[in-house]
Amino acid sequence: MRICDDKGCSDRPRDSATFDATKDDNPQETRRLAALTEIASKDARAAFDLGMRLLRGDGVRMDSYKALKWLREAGERGDLRAQAALGRIYLTGLQEMGSDPAEAERWLSIAAERGDKESEKLLPEARQAKKDEQARYRWREFHRKNGYGWWYGTYPYYWAWHTDHWYLY
Repeated sequence: MRICDDKGCSDRPRDSATFDATKDDNPQETRRLAALTEIASKDARAAFDLGMRLLRGDGVRMDSYKALKWLREAGERGDLRAQAALGRIYLTGLQEMGSDPAEAERWLSIAAERGDKESEKLLPEARQAKKDEQARYRWREFHRKNGYGWWYGTYPYYWAWHTDHWYLY
């Protein structure tokens, strides 16, 4: 198998390893991340900062899963900026994660009640998106459950097998 990496391209066996999880590419980054993680476990503002740094890839390796985890941690501990950020993330979606209007409404409601102006503006959008999502879900479920009649009754075959060959109706 041909593999290209920072050393160039070469033919290698299929079972060759190209990633070494024990290798620390940037010990300073690892040390900074560990120190901020320690603070974030005790302080909601640090949890927000860590989540945003992981989201942006600012001084640390970008990781949307960990970013969301730390932002939720900060939001659940009452950080207003984290609550507003979570509302926007759930409304618009984040990278591989699609939007979740119900979760967006939850976080935006909390932030809006606490006086966040942006959340107040986004809250009606989240509520409408939630209604639209529920309507789409009901439509999909109705047609999924009742759609077999269409497949068997509405779309007949053009060709049929007769004795030893196919013939066109």
